[in-house]
Amino acid sequence: QVQLVESGGGLVQPGGSLRLSCTASGFSLANYNIGWFREAPGKKREGVSSIHPSDGSTSYANAVKGRFTISRDHAKNTVYLQMTSLRHEDTAVYYCAAGHPSIWAIPDLYDYWGQGTQVTVSS
Repeated sequence: QVQLVESGGGLVQPGGSLRLSCTASGFSLANYNIGWFREAPGKKREGVSSIHPSDGSTSYANAVKGRFTISRDHAKNTVYLQMTSLRHEDTAVYYCAAGHPSIWAIPDLYDYWGQGTQVTVSS
């Protein structure tokens, strides 16, 4: 059974950090482009970051560039999103997705999705 499971979300103060994990079962993340997306209340799902399967090249949305870092651990079949200097506007449900998108930030181009993990940035 193909499954993606996110974890690591929670409540954090502005300026704080969190590390999200995306663990796959039933397939190898090494064969897929992995994207992190987020969806805030009343807003469209937006691309946050992605990592390419072959060379590990990464992409970031402008809003998170310099603050978030995506990485992967093939042995654990897991992709991480390290989030630092968190802001109120980072509050959202964060999802990971696997696929072979021609454009990394378009959600419809991904095949598999996790259930999401809530990140709340609040003092």
